[in-house]
Amino acid sequence: MPLYRDRGVVLRTIKLGEADRIVSILTQGNGKIRAVAKGIRRPGSRFGARLEPTSHVALQCYQGRELDVVTQVETIDAFRPLREHYGSLTHAVSMLEAADSVAQERERNQPLYRMLVGGLRTLATNPSPLVAPAFFWKLLSLEGFHPILDGCARCGAPGDDEGGGPFPGFDFGEGGVLCEGCARFGGRRMRPAALALLRRILGGALAGALADPGGGEVVVEVERLGVGALEYHLERRLRSAALF
Repeated sequence: MPLYRDRGVVLRTIKLGEADRIVSILTQGNGKIRAVAKGIRRPGSRFGARLEPTSHVALQCYQGRELDVVTQVETIDAFRPLREHYGSLTHAVSMLEAADSVAQERERNQPLYRMLVGGLRTLATNPSPLVAPAFFWKLLSLEGFHPILDGCARCGAPGDDEGGGPFPGFDFGEGGVLCEGCARFGGRRMRPAALALLRRILGGALAGALADPGGGEVVVEVERLGVGALEYHLERRLRSAALF
């Protein structure tokens, strides 16, 4: 079995036998891997708590046919603030689940890896409720589902000179906003402030949006739309989304 070293974020773990765990990790160089951490559930395990979900680690593994085997692990960042605040932890778990859903085993995806590490780092230092929704929308864009925000996704009607709309609807199947006429026949309602916030998130102004996201109802709307869009394209529910 070849030996390799890598860095990664622990996505989830499941029990294996009486003392082991299978750990799913999004790595920098090898994509998503599944590896056995032997003896991790025994008291005094050499792995300690270093292979918990959200942990950013440096690891050494033997590559197996189906499951790799973790032989060494060192913590790069445990993101401890995430585990000390329930709201931050639930949002972090939803980010892990979303990344796990799109990552492919053994397929390197460095943009996704960097985005997940950056998202967790941001959430650990700035527990804004906008971090996870912004991650969802940027993940959709990374996967090729960048939403149409400057014209009606159904009929092509343009917005005003500043791209403002009115676009009171959003349709997951059409992949973007809807004009007043098209919004009457389907899609979800979307207030102007939510559209403006979404444009900031995807238009290179995320730092400003995090600093001043607007009202809480607007953030919740952007979050719900992001979860809905992800679930539509993944064709599955995000179980962790039920926590917030």
